[in-house]
Order: sequence, then structure tokens, then C-alpha cells
Amino acid sequence: MPRVRNAVATKKRRKKVLKKAKGYFGNKSRLFRYAKDAVDRAESYAYRDRRKKKTTFRQLWIVRINAACRAEGLRYSQFINGLNKADIKLDRKALSELAIHEPEVFKELIGKAKTALAA
Repeated sequence: MPRVRNAVATKKRRKKVLKKAKGYFGNKSRLFRYAKDAVDRAESYAYRDRRKKKTTFRQLWIVRINAACRAEGLRYSQFINGLNKADIKLDRKALSELAIHEPEVFKELIGKAKTALAA
């Protein structure tokens, strides 16, 4: 019985990895042995950072809200606490957009938060 080789599948698999490694520096874009490691590492970073991106954006929104609050004499934590007491349900992304594009509306929210904290 003849020996069966799997050259077609092997070539396809290697071609797929080398296509993903296109643009990498040096041997990592040309040789399967090095491209495989580089692609594995890149894919693991991409997977991790797709999740990390959500954290990074939330941090950015909080920084923006805090800056807008401090201009009005209120800390971020006090502002969020005041909004919760006033039963205003807005996420941080929306608050950040309001602080940047609609400063008058944001000042009204700050006013409501201050009155809720005083009560």
C-alpha cells in the first residue's frame, strides 16, 4: 500500500499563516517557522486588546467627565453620586459626549447633581 502524504493541506495551512504575516519584518514574513510564532503572538495580543479597548475607552470618558466637572467645582465621584441620587441614568459615554459637545446641558446635569447631593 502506498504511503499517503498530506502535501495539499500542509501547503494550504502554511500559505494561510504566511498571508497573515504579510508586512512583518524580515524572516517573520517569509519563513513559515518564524511566521507561525509571530502570527500566534499577534493574534493573542489582538484578542486581549479587543477586550482591553473597552476599559481604555471607559477610562477616557471618566477623565473627560472629571475635567468638565472640576471646571464647575465638583469632583467626578461627587457628580456620579449626585446623578445616582437624582435618579438620572446616563452612561459614561453619553456624559462624555455631552461634556464635549453640549456644555450647557452638562451644566444643567451638574446643577441637578448638586441639588441632589444637598438634599
